[in-house]
This record gives sequence, C-alpha cells and structure tokens, in this order.
Amino acid sequence: MKMYIIKRNPMDYVTLPKLKHEMEYPAELEEKKYYYTRDELRNFLETIQGEDMSYTMFRLLAFTGARKGELYALHWSDVDFHHKTISLKKTLIHTSGKKQLQTSKTKSSRRKVSVDDETLAILKKWRSKQIQRYLTLELSSSFQSDDQQPIFTVYNQLKHEMDYCRLAYLNEKLERIFQKNPKLPQVNVHAFRHTHASLLFAAGASIKDVQARLGHKDIQTTMDIYTHVTDEAKEKTAEMFHKYMTF
Repeated sequence: MKMYIIKRNPMDYVTLPKLKHEMEYPAELEEKKYYYTRDELRNFLETIQGEDMSYTMFRLLAFTGARKGELYALHWSDVDFHHKTISLKKTLIHTSGKKQLQTSKTKSSRRKVSVDDETLAILKKWRSKQIQRYLTLELSSSFQSDDQQPIFTVYNQLKHEMDYCRLAYLNEKLERIFQKNPKLPQVNVHAFRHTHASLLFAAGASIKDVQARLGHKDIQTTMDIYTHVTDEAKEKTAEMFHKYMTF
C-alpha cells in the first residue's frame, strides 16, 4: 500500500462562510422600510381621498391594524358607532373557487378595537355613498340589514349583483395607485398593518397593548415583527437620553 504525502492541507484553500452577524449588507437594504411614517401615511391618504371606497379601506387598515381578510369580512353590524369600536372576529377566505367567511382561528385574533371619531365619520360617509351606489345600479333591494350587509362590496357585471371583494382587490388597487402616483413611497398592503403597529409604538403604546390590538397570540410575534421604531421615535429616544445625562 502506497501512501502519498502532500505538502499542504487542501482545507487551507477553503473560504469559510461568514456568520450571519458578520455579513455585510448594503446600506439601502438595511434602511428599506416596510411601513409608512406618519407624514408618508398622511400624504398617501390625502392623495387617494377622492376614491371613496379605497380611501376608507386604506384608512381602516392603517388606523385599526386589521388584516386584509378581516377588512373584507366586515359587516355594518361589526361597527359600533355609539361605543366607537369595530369587531374583528372573522375573515374572508377563498376555497374551492368560492369566497367564504370564516371565524378567526384564535381567541386573541377575535377582538374589538377602538376607533377614532374621524375614522367613524369617514365610515358614515362611505355608508351613504354605498347606498347611493346601490340605488344608481338599481340594486337597492339587495342592500341588506346591517348584520348581512358587507361594508365593502364590488359590482359583478355578469351576475348584476354586489359581492365581497376578491382577495387580490386591494393589491391590484394599490398597484394602480402607485402607477398613477409614482412619487409615493411604494409598500405592500400588509405594510399598512405594520404602519399601524409602528405608529402605535411611536405614540408610546406598550408591547402588550399593541399585541392585543393586532390580535397576536404570542407576544414574541409582536416583538419580533413590529418593534421597528420610526425616525421620530429614534429622535425622541436620543432627546430623552440627553436630558437625563445633562452633560
């Protein structure tokens, strides 16, 4: 048996991969935001204010933290104008080619969220517009009682009836908004839920409060995904530290 002796260890030529914390990321990747700041959100909503239903939908997403499916599933009976709350207890799903309402799976995701007066006023205005639209399309007989009437519906020309929104409705609507207004920072639909969480933190809400409002079962989910802070909050943190140190 012959033994061959080599002068160098071949493993010396292997480049070891860097550990995750040692990897260098492009600055633009680190700074990429998946939510709107307060001013960016205000600008976005002002830009689409003339689009009644879209404006109301994106306002609700950003001011309640609702998921897209929860928004589609809302009925007028879910809105308590007197106590200023919205019940988020179901979601719209698409199965076997049909749209169906499904009760939210976890207890934490079935929740009531408080709503500000301005958002409630926008909802009332949209309700009047919705009724007018039914009348214009000669579908007034289809407008149902509050517990049966979805807040957001689209017209099905083939069936000549109003129906729940398709699951991709908001995605397509948002894409058209950005095409029409290319200067707006582009985010996806889920970013409005992320925006709500980020602005809650910036306003001083606790992790526990944000968890309850977003319907997270595990508080770690809230901490892992939604503990991004806005630039304004970062500045406040720096100011607080400086005032405390006093030198």
